[in-house]
Amino acid sequence: MKITGFTIIRNAIKYDYPVVEAITSILPVCDEFVVAVGNSVDGTLELIKSINSEKIRIIETIWDDSLRKDGRVLAIETDKALSAVSDDTTWAFYIQSDEIVHEKYHQAIKDAMFEYKNNLSVEGLLFNYLHFYGSYKYVADSRKWYRNEIRVIRHTKKVSSYRDAQGFRKNDNTKLNVKAIDAYIYHYGWVKPPIKMTEKVRGLSYFWHTDQELDEQQPANVAFDYSGIDSLTLFEGTHPKIIQARIERMNWAFYFDIQQKKYSLKYRILSKLEDLTGWRIGEYKNYKTI
Repeated sequence: MKITGFTIIRNAIKYDYPVVEAITSILPVCDEFVVAVGNSVDGTLELIKSINSEKIRIIETIWDDSLRKDGRVLAIETDKALSAVSDDTTWAFYIQSDEIVHEKYHQAIKDAMFEYKNNLSVEGLLFNYLHFYGSYKYVADSRKWYRNEIRVIRHTKKVSSYRDAQGFRKNDNTKLNVKAIDAYIYHYGWVKPPIKMTEKVRGLSYFWHTDQELDEQQPANVAFDYSGIDSLTLFEGTHPKIIQARIERMNWAFYFDIQQKKYSLKYRILSKLEDLTGWRIGEYKNYKTI
C-alpha cells in the first residue's frame, strides 16, 4: 500500500498560509508528497524547498488569472497536483494549505486506509471538520460551515477535483462512495492577523468576484472585521503540535460572546430542528457514505 499526499499553494508568505505546517502534519502518513507550487510574488517556492523531507516532490505551475468564476482555477491546479501522483499509489491524501491534521489521528487514518485498501467499493475517506475562526480559541458552529469532506481518495485516475476544489468526484461527475472515519481536519483559514486576513480574502475572492465586488465586500487596507460572524463556540481540545509556534506568535485580540447567535428567523428555526433531531436540512453533501 502506497500513500501519496498532494496539495497546491501560491503566495503562501504574502497571504500567511500555514502550508508548511499543513504538509508536515500528514507527512508521517505519506510515502511521498506532491506540491504544486504556482507562480508567486513572494518566496513560496523557496519556502516549500526548505521543508526537510525526501518525500516531497515539487511541480511548478502557472495559474490562469483570467479564470474569475466560481473558483474554478483552484480545481484546475489541484488536478495538476493529482495528475503528478505516482501511478503505483493506492491512496491519495489531499490537504489544503490552511488545513492541518492532528498527530493523534495518524493511526486512525492509516488503519482505515489499510482496512479498505482491497475493498474497491470504498472510493474515498470522509473526514470531520473543525473550522477555527478569529483566534485559536473559537470554532465556527453554525450551519453555514461544512461538517465533512473527502480528503483521501482511491488513486484510480478516474477522479477529479470538483468545482472550487473543496471536494472530489469521478470523471463522469458521479459522487464518490466513501467511508466516514474518526478523524478531523483542523481548518485554520480564518485565523490570521486582521490585515493579513483582508489580503487573503481579497486574494482568494479574486477567483470568484470582479474588482468592484472585491472593493465593496472587503476594501483593501481595511482590517478584516471578525465580529460579523453569526455563531462561535469555545474550543476545548488540543491543537496539533505543529501549529503551536503560530499560536504563540498570535499578536491580535479577538473576543466573542458565545451566547449570542446572530441568526435570521429561518436559521433559528433550522438550527433548533438540527439541535432536536441531529438532521441538518439542506446540507451539502458531495459524496455518498457507505
